[in-house]
Amino acid sequence: MTDIREEVRKRYAAAALSVSDSCCGDSCDDEAGFGSQLYTKDELAEIPTEAGLASLGCGNPTMVAELAPGETVLDLGSGGGIDVLLSARRVGPTGKAYGVDMTDEMLDLARKNQAEAGIENVEFLRGYMEDVPLPDDTVDVIISNCVINLSADKPAVFAEMHRLLRPGGRIGISDVVSEDRLTPAERAERGSFVGCIAGALSISEYTDGLTAVGFEDVEVVPTHEVGDGMHSAIVRAVKTKD
Repeated sequence: MTDIREEVRKRYAAAALSVSDSCCGDSCDDEAGFGSQLYTKDELAEIPTEAGLASLGCGNPTMVAELAPGETVLDLGSGGGIDVLLSARRVGPTGKAYGVDMTDEMLDLARKNQAEAGIENVEFLRGYMEDVPLPDDTVDVIISNCVINLSADKPAVFAEMHRLLRPGGRIGISDVVSEDRLTPAERAERGSFVGCIAGALSISEYTDGLTAVGFEDVEVVPTHEVGDGMHSAIVRAVKTKD
């Protein structure tokens, strides 16, 4: 896992420094459904330009999660901060938005964007999505944008999300998934971990993984194709109130 994590870290550090890279390199341009074009012009107008340029995601999780005023939100793999800043505006001054990222360059960029935007109800943390530096039952909503597929230990990520959510909390995630028909080898042929594809779970694997750690009402809904048999998807689930 360490080798994969370091490979991802280096790639995203370079992306932060260039502020214009794509999460999938040359294999994944705007037409494939990645990046800032997945946000509305009004949303992009709410945040600094560099936050939009640094967007490496495959969806718009702030819309998937249907955020409400007063909620506490956590973004796993927050990158340049686009989804954290938008979330902070959605939850308002009585809410809070956290972002966690392992890449110092991305955290520096995110904090710069926060300062430029003048948004105070935000905190960016250095950490891993498998081990987030927050207590149990801390947040109402967890979002993530084309990042969980990059983890080499997805069961740990799923268990960590369940730990962090308050009873009744929910996840609203955008991620890359494969059709069930593809083998791991076939997924690997379509990209690399840093390219968002080889690390992707199948739809059934994603559903089963979330269910195994205790989530309910799990749904994984493909939205648009990003490669043969590979799709951007909306992932939702709820932590039971019991």
